[in-house]
Amino acid sequence: MTSARQIRDLARREFGHDSLLPGQSEAIGALANGEDVLLVSPTGAGKSLVYQVGGLLRGGCTIVVSPLLALQQDQVERIDAAPGEARAARLSSAEGEQERRDALAGAADGTIDFLFLSPEQLANAEVRARLAELRPGLVAVDEAHCVSVWGHDFRPDYFRLGELVAELGAQRIVAMTATAAPPVRDDIVERLGMNNARTVVTGFARPNLRLDVVRVESEDDQRDAVRAAVKDTDGAGIVYCRTRPAAEEYAALLAEDGRRTAVYHAGLGHRRRDEAYDAFMAGEVDTIVATSAFGMGIDKPDIRFVVHAQVPESPDTYYQEVGRAGRDGEPSVGTLVYRPEDLALGRFFSAGVPRADDVRSVVAAARAGDREPGAAAERTGLGKRKAGRILNLVRLVEEAGAATSPKRHTAAVIEVAEAHQRLERSRVDMMRGYAETDRCRAEFLVGYFGEQVDRCEVCDNCREGVAPETGGADAPYPVQSRVEHDEFGPGVVTDVEDDRLTVLFDDVGYRTLSLEVVEAEGLLATPEH
Repeated sequence: MTSARQIRDLARREFGHDSLLPGQSEAIGALANGEDVLLVSPTGAGKSLVYQVGGLLRGGCTIVVSPLLALQQDQVERIDAAPGEARAARLSSAEGEQERRDALAGAADGTIDFLFLSPEQLANAEVRARLAELRPGLVAVDEAHCVSVWGHDFRPDYFRLGELVAELGAQRIVAMTATAAPPVRDDIVERLGMNNARTVVTGFARPNLRLDVVRVESEDDQRDAVRAAVKDTDGAGIVYCRTRPAAEEYAALLAEDGRRTAVYHAGLGHRRRDEAYDAFMAGEVDTIVATSAFGMGIDKPDIRFVVHAQVPESPDTYYQEVGRAGRDGEPSVGTLVYRPEDLALGRFFSAGVPRADDVRSVVAAARAGDREPGAAAERTGLGKRKAGRILNLVRLVEEAGAATSPKRHTAAVIEVAEAHQRLERSRVDMMRGYAETDRCRAEFLVGYFGEQVDRCEVCDNCREGVAPETGGADAPYPVQSRVEHDEFGPGVVTDVEDDRLTVLFDDVGYRTLSLEVVEAEGLLATPEH
């Protein structure tokens, strides 16, 4: 058994960490002693150190699956710059053929301890074969919520990750994410084929982060509120916008106000995005105005504010983005500028249900053996991305045993897509609930993830004295308990208040129910109730 002292000594010697954060020692110890681990921990809580120390303790090469090249490169540089002897390399489209050969050779002869690659690289059969020869001691999956079809940021490239990782023959798996409600955690464990995984949740509360909501009715008031929120806060910050034109507009407005701004969105070329990112990280600009493209891998600890100019599509997205403020533990502010009609924009961005004809053609292609996106796209005439999304739904239906005939296969795929759309829409409704609640903002947001905390006493509702006392401790339906509703079907309780509870239902997404009505009419059943 690996002791806590051994873990601390290795973390200090190899990576220069004199102390460990909550959850790190438990997760590392579990990996070292032969358990798979799902680590759910806020941005800035040191998830990287878990696979770094855990990987060295397990021995052999650690394979790290990460979605962004910039994040991979940042981690490689950090490992190489650490005081110990550990070394890292990256396999990506950015490396030349010789660099890739050197990286694989180094992993094979023991000079490379950590090898980073994307899900797309892992999908390459030749790459997998080479990696399997390494017999990796550990595979680490970063941003693991992307694996879950029911997660807020599901990525088709992650869908097959479980079967691809299994081909590597890894001794252990660690999956890491900052945002995963209990049902999503279960899905991650199942999709990655993790055996008796230990789930380590370090808590979603961020005591140093003050959460405010400013309600406005017009676009002019919205602009004024964003400008005021930025003006009132010193230091570096991020302003998130829903669209590229809005990001360009707010960057110009804030520059007029004297802020050193840069804009960042997917419509810019790689060079301009890299320049904006580098300038922000170096402190050459103090405010970056961005869409959600400015996301994973932002490792700047001294961000003092995050302002959302428009409402994001889900509490999951909001928590992840606002959580980029105050990673150094110093007081920081997250401000949501809320115009109710912007929620219609969130619905507009929800993924649509594929057309029956498209599903029918992809089902036929899959049943004929064309089960890769490129082959299915060629057979059906659909775009590769669309064909890939439908193929993932096809596989889901097959896993559930519902593909009994082409007709039933097609109908089941559409049913799953419709259920996913209902879930997305319910997340939009939960975002409205966050913006309009008189509860403690932190209590509401953390409750969404299935954790109960006391009032923060610093958000706008707490400061204004409108937030009710924390309740729900004696509720008949505990958080994370399974329930069955007469109409909505099975689900999991995610949040409980004195007079209501929120349930994530398998088929219809999030619903907030009156406890009085539930009890009076016997709407919910539990194994114990």
